[in-house]
Amino acid sequence: MRLISSLAVLAAVALSACATTSGGDAATPVFDAARLSEHIRVLSDDGFEGRGIATPAEAKVIEYLSAQYAAAGFQPGGTDGGWTQAVTLNRFAASNIHASLGLGDWSLPMTQGREVAISTRRPAEHVSLKDAPLVFVGYGVKAPERHWDDFKGQDLRGKILVVLINDADFEDPSLDTFGGRAMTYYGRWTYKYEEAARQGAAGVLIVHETAPASYGWTTVANSWGGPQFDIVRADAASERVPVEAWIQRDVAVDLFHRAGLDFEALKVQARSRDFQPVALPGASFSTEFDVATTASTTHNVIARLPGAVHPDETILYTGHWDHIGTGEPDATGDRIFNGAVDNASGQAGLIELARAFGRGPRPARSIVMISFTAEESGLLGSEFYAANPVYPLETTVAGFNIDSMNVAGRMSKVGIVGAGQSDLDALVTAAAAAQGREAEGEANPAGGSYYRSDHFPLAKRGVPMAYLKPAGDFLDEPIAERAAMVAEYSRSRYHQAADEWSPDWDYTGMIQDLSLIYGVGRDLANSRDWPGWRTGSEFGPVRARTASARD
Repeated sequence: MRLISSLAVLAAVALSACATTSGGDAATPVFDAARLSEHIRVLSDDGFEGRGIATPAEAKVIEYLSAQYAAAGFQPGGTDGGWTQAVTLNRFAASNIHASLGLGDWSLPMTQGREVAISTRRPAEHVSLKDAPLVFVGYGVKAPERHWDDFKGQDLRGKILVVLINDADFEDPSLDTFGGRAMTYYGRWTYKYEEAARQGAAGVLIVHETAPASYGWTTVANSWGGPQFDIVRADAASERVPVEAWIQRDVAVDLFHRAGLDFEALKVQARSRDFQPVALPGASFSTEFDVATTASTTHNVIARLPGAVHPDETILYTGHWDHIGTGEPDATGDRIFNGAVDNASGQAGLIELARAFGRGPRPARSIVMISFTAEESGLLGSEFYAANPVYPLETTVAGFNIDSMNVAGRMSKVGIVGAGQSDLDALVTAAAAAQGREAEGEANPAGGSYYRSDHFPLAKRGVPMAYLKPAGDFLDEPIAERAAMVAEYSRSRYHQAADEWSPDWDYTGMIQDLSLIYGVGRDLANSRDWPGWRTGSEFGPVRARTASARD
């Protein structure tokens, strides 16, 4: 991932234009390209072995991050006066999987990865369901703020719920019940399983369709075909169903037809608030498999700068430190997934944000940096923190998540992932304008990117979180080569062993984005403002329940 050497010169020339100042000293840049580069180089070095969680490499990561946060002027912000928060995970490996559909004399044995993809995140040694009845519950959504309930009070205990992926507006955006084509949390597979547990169901079969899922069946088969991870939960039985599964669309269409139902017609009905659950007469689902559950402990790294006036009120900056670790050798023989861009670049950003806050005037509110673990295993470090917050979520003002920063140069715009959710949009837009840039929503909101990074577990518990990405056009020549570099990274380096540090990267775009979120966070930290969720956001009602904790 190398650009021509002239980019290093361009970076140096443009650096002063992109730097922000601290403490009113206009000669002191907050962010330094050389420091950013060195952090990325160190954290993505082969000696860190791809930053796999719960491996010997984790201790090296913790040591480096805590030392850097301390040098920046921050205090240990974890539990028991330390730099970390222990995160206990369960790993679930399903084996000897047997599954079938039945209706009268007809039965369909299903093969894992072909017709069905079955997993579980509920502790057990063995899962066995025999002839569990099937009920189609549309999109499987219960959203009181939208006056929407696909369950209508029916008793679904012990049943298998057949659900559609995404939400009702994907097929017909004119309904505008769930914000049009932009995916809501209700459209995500994670929500479908969580709500089914609240309904007491025995399991879920999500009908896979490529367009509304935003990925093909191969992704489903690969992702759900291996071990699954979850945080250790106090009451897993109430939060997880025994069977979490997907089925191929053609299988579902055939099943519905055999049950005397029209799948496409029911999909249309499911777009209405008046939809009622539909039992599949005589149809049943059976499965049996073994589960090997093993526990491991990994760590979030947390640093804190106590506020001078309101230390109990918190501004968060977050990003994950983990990557994939080591794997099968690629064509060059490299088996270390270094994760330089994803997400050593984000960790470099957090460290230098800490340095900027640490050497400036002490903010009124506290600043907390969290380097999350286990993002690559399903946002589990952030899920654990959100479920077990070190600093109360009701007095966490807002947060900014960093994942895979821009190392290709300055850009004309900043992209707001999940635009339209919170009041942070307006603050980011104003800050971008002050930089001479525009802010815009993501190019494909139907893909649900807002629900796929570490800010999300906090957002779903009511904390307004911003997640920004570079957008627009490159501002400096050679523009075509910069664009080609980004495309090549997505094609050939993302989540591959080739995601390695380069001495030729241009940090001016990264500095643009760090300067923006530093400024917005600093202003919030010195204000009495409490950004909120916009009307219709699925996260607004959660935040509203703790309104009395905020003055």
